[in-house]
Amino acid sequence: MVKFTAEERRRIMDMKHNICNMFVIAHVDHGKSTLTDSLVAAARIIAQEVTGDVRMTDTLQDEAERGITIKSTGISLYYEMIEESLKHYKGERSGNEYLINLIDSPGHVDFSYLEEKSLKLTTLIWKLTLKLTTS
Repeated sequence: MVKFTAEERRRIMDMKHNICNMFVIAHVDHGKSTLTDSLVAAARIIAQEVTGDVRMTDTLQDEAERGITIKSTGISLYYEMIEESLKHYKGERSGNEYLINLIDSPGHVDFSYLEEKSLKLTTLIWKLTLKLTTS
């Protein structure tokens, strides 16, 4: 597990080009919480084996009981990129350490007003869509 202290978070927050605010948005049951768990696992906060089962951002009792996200919840992730991954990156950056502020949103239409508030905070929006194929 990565130990990400308040001091380390503060240090990376001073590297403004190394911060990404991301919002995961999709219809209910399209994998938002599973994607969020996968990113949390990539940051070594949870084990890969429990990805999709932990539902790190579903913190309300109602969410656990109903199996749906009701409230937008954020989590900060520390990620260190390797030089090979960054060799073609042309944007500004300060080193290889990144702070990713990730917001997992509810997918049910009844909670869409919460999404609108969170969207204003983001620099990157991941929209998950279900691709239907016919045979």
